[in-house]
Amino acid sequence: MNTWKENWDESKKRYIDWWNHKGFIISMWEHLHKDGAPHAPVPAPPVPESLEQKWFDPVWRARDLNYQLSKSSFMADIPPVANTHLGPGSLAAILGADLDAGEETIWIKPVENANTPIVFDRHNKWWLTHVELLKQCKALSNGCYYVGMPDLIEGLDTLAGLYGSDNVLLKMLMDPEALQEELQKVNAIYFEVFDELYSIIREGDEMAFCYFSLWGPGKVSKLQSDISVMISEDDFRTFVQPYIREQAQKIDFTLYHLDGADAIRHLDAILEIEELNAVQWTPGYGQPQGGDPVWFDLYKRILKGGKSVMANWVSLDELHPLLDQVGNEGLHINVDFKTEKDIEAALKIAEKFR
Repeated sequence: MNTWKENWDESKKRYIDWWNHKGFIISMWEHLHKDGAPHAPVPAPPVPESLEQKWFDPVWRARDLNYQLSKSSFMADIPPVANTHLGPGSLAAILGADLDAGEETIWIKPVENANTPIVFDRHNKWWLTHVELLKQCKALSNGCYYVGMPDLIEGLDTLAGLYGSDNVLLKMLMDPEALQEELQKVNAIYFEVFDELYSIIREGDEMAFCYFSLWGPGKVSKLQSDISVMISEDDFRTFVQPYIREQAQKIDFTLYHLDGADAIRHLDAILEIEELNAVQWTPGYGQPQGGDPVWFDLYKRILKGGKSVMANWVSLDELHPLLDQVGNEGLHINVDFKTEKDIEAALKIAEKFR
């Protein structure tokens, strides 16, 4: 690939090191506009006629992503990735839920019948939308950037998107055997869907993942169980850990998205998954964000547990204390950059710790 990122070979080495708990990455989630001329003279698409076109028209969205990336900065270790997500948890839509376009994101609407069978229907409109969107993006990318894997999500969160959280939690209490069967079906379909989408977006054996702008020299995925804040540690080990472990065993590079203070109680179970590479921390609404010193001990605990760490929404003034106190091994730091001057300042700080 001849990407629009001039220092991509250098950044790829840092990503490989980070997956292996060495060194650190300075990046950001998503992109900001670069200073000066665009990477290429890409025309802007017409203004979308509706929110549905903005999110669900593969041709329009591929053109818009191509245009936005042509103007994006890829300084530091920011990877050139087209964010093709169709809402967080779009595997639920592939299984029968619906998608609803919002101003800033896409919402999952569960099916009305909680007994709807779990089946991978290749005629499902949202499956066809996934495939066409990735194909359109890949055709326009021309090797200048990666087409990211959509945020499919898995396990209990997929069932919550399909049936609603209340129904899933009730089944956990009333019919745990049936819930286990559903989780096994979801995982089997997840791998089938993932592999087919991977075959579209792969660059050799490499790929990128939309959420948190991940890259790896193999299959890559972000894993999660946000509904786990509502269940006990024992239930996490019964209904979440086995399926996350299977994903970590079958996918080359995996990052677990730990979301919210109430999810920290499951960290020991997450760290028990030997094949898992890294843990990302999202403090949640109303909490100090990822660069705050209150989380330094959490990061040290994750690192001691043999996993790399991703810290998000770190401010520029928090970067030096984070590296100084937590260390320079196994950290992926997503800084809340506003301008390329911010990136330049961050790189000067990073040089002190390289």
